[in-house]
Amino acid sequence: MSLDQVGDATITKRRSRVSSLDRHIHGWSWQSFPIGMGTGAVFVTLSGLKEHPSWLTSVETGFWSLNMAIFLLNVVTLSIQALEFPHRAWSLLQDPVEGLFPPMMVLSFATIIIGTVNYAVVNGPASPNVVYVLFWIYVGLSLATCFPMLMIWFNQPHDILRFTPGYAFLVFPLMLTGVVAFNILRVMDPLDSRALGVLFVGYFFQGMSWILHDLLLSWYISVATGFMEGHQANSAFVACGPPGFTALSLINLADHASAILPAHGIISNTAGDIWYAASVMAALLLYGLAVFFFFLGIIPYWFKLHKRLDQILACWALTFPNVGWISTTGVLGKILNVQGLFIVHIVMDTLLFLTWLVLIVLTAKAIWKGLIFNAKDEDVLKDSIFSVNEKFTADNHSDAGTLV
Repeated sequence: MSLDQVGDATITKRRSRVSSLDRHIHGWSWQSFPIGMGTGAVFVTLSGLKEHPSWLTSVETGFWSLNMAIFLLNVVTLSIQALEFPHRAWSLLQDPVEGLFPPMMVLSFATIIIGTVNYAVVNGPASPNVVYVLFWIYVGLSLATCFPMLMIWFNQPHDILRFTPGYAFLVFPLMLTGVVAFNILRVMDPLDSRALGVLFVGYFFQGMSWILHDLLLSWYISVATGFMEGHQANSAFVACGPPGFTALSLINLADHASAILPAHGIISNTAGDIWYAASVMAALLLYGLAVFFFFLGIIPYWFKLHKRLDQILACWALTFPNVGWISTTGVLGKILNVQGLFIVHIVMDTLLFLTWLVLIVLTAKAIWKGLIFNAKDEDVLKDSIFSVNEKFTADNHSDAGTLV
């Protein structure tokens, strides 16, 4: 029997077997992880509010739990897809658009670690040793994800006219190392020698990825790029991430450095205070850049966006890239004693929550209507045929080897 006959027989046999579950598994993509990141953005920003009643902590814990559930759903679904439809899984990694989103899995894991620190260590039974181990797992995952994808990306030329800030996703996990690091240091003893490693690794990767992001984003503000059109209008907000998260990391890492460095006799007794003072100034400069990028994205947004429900996943970029500068707003308010910044922080947190609410409803509606995460029957059958043909070829080789 020929391969074509096997394929025809498979179509006849499996046409009635393409269930709704098969279509959803085949249609799932790495763009599902920004949903969890947007959910994590809510509790991360709310946790930084100056006024923090106990009921708000309960709300944040609920969002953290939902974030973990979404993360597990995505990991399990994509794993099943890789087993059942390996050609589909491989094509997603090679796609010029979808291929930018695998690092989002690592970023989603970062929000889970931050939530674990806030709600399972600070206010719960977990040990600081747990999140210390999670920190190094995060660093390992970031390196294992970012560097291979960067090698693939740099292996071919790119047209500057088609550049979007979304390319910054390739290094985003490394950039959040500083954010994860200062959250871990919150529950570690400054006298612990392991705190030095977390501090310096946080600085190392934060600086490296921030500068690389700035070099990439310099293309975005060039005249050739201009305002983003259609679903790419959402990626304009990705530009807020590097300066915003770096500002947040510099202040908080330096805050811990002011206690850790003198405790271990590193550099000098005043090194920590000098780092802190310099970091506040640098953070203020970066904060201004992040706010600029935010308004550069929000002013033309409604006029450039294509209002299509099947492109709703791209709209989740309205949430997580803005977490850095929004959280920095509250931190600078405390340091500089500017009451207006506290008001801005509350307003932006409220708007972020409302944005999440609208997006989660529209995303659920898009899934219900089959506009996203839903493949066509013929696509499911086609990829299934590929799997059967590979097995058929392997069996033939095996039989030939046996005859020999």
